[in-house]
Amino acid sequence: MISINDYIENFYTTFPHLKGVSPWGATHTISSILIGIFPQLDSDDYAIEGDIAIHKTAIIEKGVTLKGPIIISENSFVASHAYLRGGVFLGEEVRIGPGCEIKSSIICSKTALAHFNFIGDSIIGNHVNFEAGSLIANHYNERTEKTIWASANGNRTNIGTNKFGALVGDNSKIGANAVLSPGTILSMGSIVKRLELIEQNK
Repeated sequence: MISINDYIENFYTTFPHLKGVSPWGATHTISSILIGIFPQLDSDDYAIEGDIAIHKTAIIEKGVTLKGPIIISENSFVASHAYLRGGVFLGEEVRIGPGCEIKSSIICSKTALAHFNFIGDSIIGNHVNFEAGSLIANHYNERTEKTIWASANGNRTNIGTNKFGALVGDNSKIGANAVLSPGTILSMGSIVKRLELIEQNK
């Protein structure tokens, strides 16, 4: 079993109910997870409308599309024409650049997406930086056999689904136009070069 806390420090402090849950299990159920958090949010701190909660210190520029459930935390910033859907959690001081798309994902504190990034069905750690155009693919469109395998600590695991992106550890840096293939697991402090393809599911 992959412990998310081994990749993202204090992850279970924010999501204690996810102890023992796989990364792909967490992304698969992200919508219900976020709905369960809503009653814990302080209405003095968050503007809550339907299934979208935005901290009153967060900045959401014009032209952003939000399809809940979504929680956007303190001092986060979402630039124009970003698209968040399918269950999205942004931690404190997260910066989402223009034209980014985030789907069914958890992005932890002080992480930044430059612009034109896609993050699908993924869990991203703290202090992670994505340069422009880098993305996380969440589905093997090009393969006949689409089941995703994940590799961690020398072990390969059939995750039993055809929709999962990546688990990216704290303090990682993803270069411009790099691609993380479905099932990617990156340890803390990983560096992915510009234009690099990470393909762990071979």
